[in-house]
Amino acid sequence: MEQRHLGRTGLRVSRIGLGTLTWGRDTDEHDAAEQLKAFWDAGGTLVDTADVYGGGEAEYVLGRLMGRLVSRHDLVLSTKAGSVPDPDRRTDGSRGHLLAALDASLDRLGTDHVDLWQLHAFDPHTPLEESLQALDIAVRSGRARYAGVANFCGWQLAKAGTWQLGGDRTRLAGTQLEYSLLQRGVEREVLPAARDLGIGLLPSSPLGRGVLTGKYRSGTPSDSRGASETMAPFVEPYLDDAASRIVDAVATAADGLATTPLQVALAWVRDRPGVTAPIVGARTARQLASALSVETLSLPDEICRALDDVSAPVHRYPDHDWSTL
Repeated sequence: MEQRHLGRTGLRVSRIGLGTLTWGRDTDEHDAAEQLKAFWDAGGTLVDTADVYGGGEAEYVLGRLMGRLVSRHDLVLSTKAGSVPDPDRRTDGSRGHLLAALDASLDRLGTDHVDLWQLHAFDPHTPLEESLQALDIAVRSGRARYAGVANFCGWQLAKAGTWQLGGDRTRLAGTQLEYSLLQRGVEREVLPAARDLGIGLLPSSPLGRGVLTGKYRSGTPSDSRGASETMAPFVEPYLDDAASRIVDAVATAADGLATTPLQVALAWVRDRPGVTAPIVGARTARQLASALSVETLSLPDEICRALDDVSAPVHRYPDHDWSTL
């Protein structure tokens, strides 16, 4: 698998990442092992997790598999901290919480460092400089090799990225947000800010929460996320008429290219300007194999333009020059 630099850093990662959101919850250790082995065999290196995935179980599972299946040093391991299971406070970006969470993650993962450590979300109740200081401490102490953020909007990313360019602070290597043909909001401000600051984008949910695979065109399969009690609310927003038109266009493109809607949707986001590596999550190794086979696919320009047009978000003032309106 092709390797890409993450942002303006020396860190190289596979251009498809393996997500572990469902590990320890909907994906048991046996299935997780099959996924990790298939991913490694395909040349994948970037494995993404977080301290809250499966209530910490995703990190436990990954930690148990590393070494037994794949050497820790052959993986680019990424985890996140700052999201908390508190209905009254969804994020905790305090320095104390973040560093304690990192130590707990390292313990669950069975390693002394992660390659990329990300703030999981912006905390409006903590000064951003305090949250970012935790990234600096993590890197200086050797517990993290590189640092980044996730789920930051445009101004938040611009502020964080610019602050980290000062003094001897740690440059932000990456930012992780949802990006797909069904969710192109990052193109409004986040992606331009990331490209200007040299921060690589790691798109999550690149398959539109599974909807772009076409599996929901005729209803909700009983074994899908949309039929899961915990994941149905996550999928439902992308089952409207606007999404259906985009899914139909992806399916038409797939038919014309003799490939699958999954591969078309994933290739589209993988090769967008500013993107380093989409993070793909799967429940089974078979599903993951379908995603990994996209390595050989490059979409023709005319297909990309057609998909761009059918999924184009409405960006007007002030995103475009006011004099052209």
